[in-house]
Amino acid sequence: MTPIFALLGAKALYLLFIWLGSTIACNWLATRKGYSEKAGLASGLLLSLLGVIIWLVWPAKAGSRWKTEGPIPKRHSRGAGDVYEGSVEETRRGAE
Repeated sequence: MTPIFALLGAKALYLLFIWLGSTIACNWLATRKGYSEKAGLASGLLLSLLGVIIWLVWPAKAGSRWKTEGPIPKRHSRGAGDVYEGSVEETRRGAE
């Protein structure tokens, strides 16, 4: 009886990882397409991998990041002269 439970546990763990991964993917796709996080989480939790396929074919809203930046976001590199919020240089300028 012990080997059967051990195999069932491993399969259940893999299915849990797939379920959680699809929920994360649905949430990310929904927010990139301009919809709420709740819609992405609900579809990912209830529909699993089918939810990801649905969000891939679902149309994006007009001003969403999916429409402006494209389906895959670009990685922005920091240049030598870039100043970001909360940096030391910005703090020095604010004190002057």
